[in-house]
Amino acid sequence: MSYHTLLFQVEAGVATLTLNRPESLNSFNTEMHAEIRDALKQVRQDPAIRCLLLTGAGRGFCAGQDLNDRAVAPGEAMPDLSRSIKQNYNPLVHSLMSLDKPVVCAVNGVAAGAGANIALACDIVLAARSANFIQGFSKIGLIPDSGGTWTLPRLVGRARAMGMAMLSNKLTAEQAAQWGLIWQVVDDDQLMDEAHSLAAHLATQPTKGLALTKRAINAAGGNSLEQQLELECDLQYIAGCSHDYREGVAAFVGKRKPEFKGE
Repeated sequence: MSYHTLLFQVEAGVATLTLNRPESLNSFNTEMHAEIRDALKQVRQDPAIRCLLLTGAGRGFCAGQDLNDRAVAPGEAMPDLSRSIKQNYNPLVHSLMSLDKPVVCAVNGVAAGAGANIALACDIVLAARSANFIQGFSKIGLIPDSGGTWTLPRLVGRARAMGMAMLSNKLTAEQAAQWGLIWQVVDDDQLMDEAHSLAAHLATQPTKGLALTKRAINAAGGNSLEQQLELECDLQYIAGCSHDYREGVAAFVGKRKPEFKGE
């Protein structure tokens, strides 16, 4: 597919979606949101796609909302920010977190505001050593959105989440990894090779089981122990009925490499 604000390609089971507005650090505008919705719809519906890799073009991953896209002239009424959140950011976060395929994010530079929180909505986040994460909302009188107030305390705890949200300080990639905000830091010149290798590996794994794992872990924060145990029981039943479980057991018994189909 051809887009104006994205690069999108599918190869060997991996869909690579690259935010492509490098002149504005890949900040979101209305057109980008519409194109991302379309691309993610393709990812959801194509069974040949078994992993999504999200990254950015140029020197940044994503600087969040393009403020020029919602600039207010003197005397004009202030914009209804809740409308943009409901129409664009909330569906995007939900789409990434509920996608029944693993989502890898390669943060190649600054991830600020909504850009940071969109990255953190992905399943496995790699960051270039020179990358950094900035909430940024407090500097313009806003609150963290795009799931930030839900994700941050679950990843780093209340104290660090408060500090990140209220101070909007720059967090280096290495700090982010030390705090448990992301999975791994990679040298800049190796980031995309590592990300593609990881995504290619995940695309050969039992997609159904990975999707159910994702569902269980995402539900854990809102469940009691008893609820989570029941959910594990229900999801394990589904996983145990899959072709990939049968193949995994057969490969283990036969001492061979499994050939998962994602079914």
